[in-house]
Amino acid sequence: QVQLVESGGGLVQAGDSLRLSCAASGGTFRTYVMAWFRQGPGKDREFAAGISWTNLTRYTDSVKGRFTISRDNAKNTVYLQMNSLKPEDTAVYYCAAKSGTGTWYFASNYNYWGQGTQVTVSS
Repeated sequence: QVQLVESGGGLVQAGDSLRLSCAASGGTFRTYVMAWFRQGPGKDREFAAGISWTNLTRYTDSVKGRFTISRDNAKNTVYLQMNSLKPEDTAVYYCAAKSGTGTWYFASNYNYWGQGTQVTVSS
């Protein structure tokens, strides 16, 4: 069983930066695809960014060029550096881990989830 704990959310102004962290325990971290999903008010949960154990990365179009996902396998931690934040980035951000096959973009393909961390961007 894998436990994921997110941290780093908060209230910022448009144009500011935040870095989210997700600490994993209880599993073989380096074998998982790790991802950040987000769920804005009244919206479905959506894929934001993902990273494989070989550091292959993928991003949804709305965050490309602004967000960077990275992982430290020695620390069992994945990060999401968020720059040039916009009000539309306001959401609860969830860390997720996927051990099997299937597209990165579907939340249903992920085996483990964190509790989420709130990011609020004011205009």
